[in-house]
Parts: sequence; C-alpha cells; structure tokens
Amino acid sequence: MRRVAASLRGDSSGVAATEFAVIVPLMLVLFFGTVEFSSGVAVDRKVTMIARTLSDLTSQAPPPTPTTPYSIVNDAYLQNVFTASISILTPYPSTPVNTTISEIYVDTNKVAKIQWSKAATVATGAQQATLAASSRNAGDVVTNLVPAALLVKQTYLLFSEVSYRYTPTIGYVMSPSGVVLGDVAYTRPRQVTCVIYNNQPVTPPALCPQT
Repeated sequence: MRRVAASLRGDSSGVAATEFAVIVPLMLVLFFGTVEFSSGVAVDRKVTMIARTLSDLTSQAPPPTPTTPYSIVNDAYLQNVFTASISILTPYPSTPVNTTISEIYVDTNKVAKIQWSKAATVATGAQQATLAASSRNAGDVVTNLVPAALLVKQTYLLFSEVSYRYTPTIGYVMSPSGVVLGDVAYTRPRQVTCVIYNNQPVTPPALCPQT
C-alpha cells in the first residue's frame, strides 16, 4: 500500500489536463471578450462616421441659383442622406439605427433654436431609410446641446444625431440584449447661409428662417 501511495505522489501525468481544464474558461472569456469589444469599438466608430456624414451631406445641398443665400432640401434629398448610413454600417446590420437631422439658428442673444428637424429609421434588409417625424420641433431651445465655441450669433448649424443598438453575436461577455451607442455632429452650411426644408417660410431681408 505504501508503495502504491509513493508511486501516486510521483505521478504527474494528469497535471497538464488539470491545468488545461482550469485555464480554458479564462481563455474563452478573454477570446470572446476581445472579439465582442473589438466589434463594439468598430461599430461605435461607424456611428460617429454616420453622424458626421449626415450633417456634412445636408450642409452641401446646393442653392437654387449661384446668388441665392440658401439651399432647399426635401424628403427625397434627406432620404438619400439617411440611406447613406446603411453603407457605412456594412458589414454590421443596420437595424436598429435611428437618425435625426435638424437645423439650428443661433440668435443675437446666443440662444439656439431648432428651425426644422427630420428623423429616419433603417430596417434590416431595407435598401432605403424610412423617414419619420422628429422628436424635435421648430422653436425648441437647444442652447445646452451646442458647444460654446459654436454659439456664434446669427449663424446656422446642421445638427445630426445617431443612435444604434449594438448586439454582440455571441453575448458571452457583453449583455446579449446589446449596448446603445450614439453620437452627434455639427456642421455649418457649406455654400449658403442656411438650408431650408420643403420651402419653409423665410424672413425678409435675411431670407433664412429665424424661428
């Protein structure tokens, strides 16, 4: 009996298997955690790109004539702008992505107000974004949303907002229900003083809405 006990004390043939069984769960957590967080960071970057693209494309709307101080966008134009988010998110699913574009006017008192706003959503497999009513309305005061450096008197800003729920493929480390990612962007009209939505009434002599 003593000989058997002595031989077992010197037997290390199962050490590797035991160590492997202990280490594997930790290795799996590290592996899947790295994959999930890396994908999350990549999607978060794409959300930022969408926000910048929406405000930038809207700001580049051309004026009706070279001397017109404003440009005009309609639902068809904005739908194409929103649809760009589908390509930017590839290869990740575009659902559920919620986007909003608004124009802001900063008055002489540095009070920022919404002039117009339009929202859109994208469904899985859709070729185009679906326009929707925005939660922001003309006249809403949004001074607290605008960075101090952008509160320049009598100027306009195109303000884009993006919200996207990133759902991990595995959900081993992150919440299987996903994490909501979001970002905003501000862009000044590129070629004009302001961007008018659907022939919005203008205020002479400024010719740009000042709600």
